[in-house]
Amino acid sequence: MCGICGVVYFDHTVPGADELERMTSQIVHRGPDDFGTWTDPGIGLGFRRLSIIDLAEGHQPLSNEDESVWIAFNGEIYNYKPLREMLIGRGHQFKTHTDTEVIVHLYEEFGEACVEKLRGMFGFAIWDRRKRTLFGARDHFGIKPFYYCQDGQRFLFGSEMKSLLAAGMKRAVQRESLLNYVTFQYVPEPLTMFEGIYKLPPGHTIKVSDDGKITLRRYWDPMFEPNESKPLSESIEQIRETLKESVAAHMQSDVPRGCFLSSGIDSTAIAAHMRAIEPIKTFSVGFEGPNNETEIAYESAKALGTEHYAKIITEADYFDSLERASWHQDEPVADPSAIALYHVAALAREHVTVVLSGEGADELFGGYRIYREPQALRAVDALPMPLKRLLARLVRLMPSGLPGRNYLLRGTTPLEQRFLGNAKIFTEDMKAELLKVEPELLASYLNPWQTAQKFYKKTTHLDPVTRMQYIDMNLWMPGDILMKADKMTMAHSLELRVPFLDVEMFDVARRIPASQRIADGTTKAVFRKAMQGIVPDFIMNRPKLGFPVPLRDWVKGERGVQMFEQIQSSGIEDYFQMGYVRKMLENHREGRGDYARKLWVVYMFALWHRAYIEQPAGTVQPR
Repeated sequence: MCGICGVVYFDHTVPGADELERMTSQIVHRGPDDFGTWTDPGIGLGFRRLSIIDLAEGHQPLSNEDESVWIAFNGEIYNYKPLREMLIGRGHQFKTHTDTEVIVHLYEEFGEACVEKLRGMFGFAIWDRRKRTLFGARDHFGIKPFYYCQDGQRFLFGSEMKSLLAAGMKRAVQRESLLNYVTFQYVPEPLTMFEGIYKLPPGHTIKVSDDGKITLRRYWDPMFEPNESKPLSESIEQIRETLKESVAAHMQSDVPRGCFLSSGIDSTAIAAHMRAIEPIKTFSVGFEGPNNETEIAYESAKALGTEHYAKIITEADYFDSLERASWHQDEPVADPSAIALYHVAALAREHVTVVLSGEGADELFGGYRIYREPQALRAVDALPMPLKRLLARLVRLMPSGLPGRNYLLRGTTPLEQRFLGNAKIFTEDMKAELLKVEPELLASYLNPWQTAQKFYKKTTHLDPVTRMQYIDMNLWMPGDILMKADKMTMAHSLELRVPFLDVEMFDVARRIPASQRIADGTTKAVFRKAMQGIVPDFIMNRPKLGFPVPLRDWVKGERGVQMFEQIQSSGIEDYFQMGYVRKMLENHREGRGDYARKLWVVYMFALWHRAYIEQPAGTVQPR
């Protein structure tokens, strides 16, 4: 696991050492063990290394035998050994035993199609000296980041936007991104919160010629293809065997490794499979109160026989780490659990360099409670369309708060108009009151519903639950889940691996019928059956908690006042109506509604804005 960055000059200028030094210095946390740069007319590659595999030979940037192909690579390739053997059989000569060099020779052998043979997580850039082109790629699911921009006569890229800013990229808020952020609580790809900086979407490659032409290509799509005739027993067996193999593949490393362990089935399943291979260390954090995850995690660790470490995060711990954590995020991600992840990563890094975690299981197997909604709405959905349209008009005339109104409202609203993923914070009407934005922009920007439509259009042949999963695979998972997973762990130089998000694992999950995923009102039903005898019984049907941050109670107290003071001093009055924000806080503190998540969206933007837009030294990590 590493950090990469680089620059292409279209006029063939040789990048200066100071420019690459500035870019790489911003990502030392991603790679504290080694540093390297390589330059040639028109190209400069930078690299920071966290040593995981082949500790002695993994220096980058790295080239092939005749130095015609150079690479800067961030990630892990889990099938690199068989690929290496195949390439040796075709006459390729290797000078290291790294997965990095395998990609170089794959590119020589297969060109841009090399990416289709990789199993793993990655963000890399290859410079082809003969063609004078830069070829970049991001892994199938978006586990690893890849940012880029074109700034005048140069193209910049990096694992984090800090590198691009350090190279002189301007700092300005992308207004359209802000409009989407306050609904999604993250910025959907390919935009970022910075004007002119973009994310390479998951499953995409990018090619940059030395005349500045940029070409993007999607090489993989997480499309579900449910086989409704598939026997339950076959699904169970495939899940068991594939997860076992995936965990073993993800444990490849030459450094200590462990596992995050919460109170849920996903991380417990990963830990159980790891423990079957070797003794392991597990890690959890929690908050004081009735939903303290560490108590259940301790029971799970005892049942599995792991060496367990846990920490209770106090309110002071949480808020004292906010500025550092938000700086590491690069752009605002208003998921309160991200800060809990920051703390468990710090705990784990005291003992190991690699951790496995359970991200992705909910998206693959239907684990979110909202996925039960289509089943709950069947009675309304089965009504004849004319009757449903009439009922929809009548529902909108009912008084707000009337029992049953919300159920009928959702039942008569098409899926494409009610589901955006696992977060929907501010509606379009609320934005008009919250934000200082031109009415023309509010009416014309690519709004959240339009963003989701391109994914809905591709799934008209699928059932509602599967369509919801596809939406989350393309929006929520890369925008929130994987964004915080990468940034919060790499903040502590900790490599996180996610065995559920594996192409072999997805190939099993995508064929499972919806009736096996959501059954008898239970989410992830087939996965739960597959884990019987592997995961302790007391974990099997526990409700999903995630990291239950007590944000609602904190905001009601003096902390809410302090948050508002910080919002006021952050320089965001040009974007937000402060009177509206103050009113939300007053309503929350006086019990007239729960506005904690809405306030958090504003607050996280304020912290980001102060660090990256207001302060001239915004690329300097807060103390």
